[in-house]
Amino acid sequence: MKYQRLSKEQLEELHVEFINFLATQSITAEEWSDIKENKPQVAEEEIDIFSDLVWEKVLANAQYLEHFSKDQIHLFELQDNEMCLIAVKVNNDTIDITTQEGYQWLQNNLLNDEVVFYNASKEYSDDRNVDKFTLIQKGANITKGELYRYFATMIENRE
Repeated sequence: MKYQRLSKEQLEELHVEFINFLATQSITAEEWSDIKENKPQVAEEEIDIFSDLVWEKVLANAQYLEHFSKDQIHLFELQDNEMCLIAVKVNNDTIDITTQEGYQWLQNNLLNDEVVFYNASKEYSDDRNVDKFTLIQKGANITKGELYRYFATMIENRE
């Protein structure tokens, strides 16, 4: 398996898509019931294949990722050939930007000397979707990129 199996809840939400996936393999509802009952290993393999297909599509369409920790925000723009990173670091141990109060402090103090911005870019490895998935496994979330664009504009105006 290339990525990770979808959770039971995710599979339930994608029930119709899974039925269509089975249909593309000429597996009827009756046959699927039989496979689950008598060949659980084959059923597991089918779920793994479906999970990878779903992840491939999700990762291919992902354009932005965000990862928040106590004192940093990592914002990624996932371009065709590279990932661009904007990192925001708070150099104040009393501030936790994962809380509402800490995030509010950051919003009110973006120009404070305790707030530092970093820019970087990195080319993908041989498989860009695996690179994206690795960031998601480390806690990043797929977003629409509003925060990335906000900080990109802010950094551009500072220069």
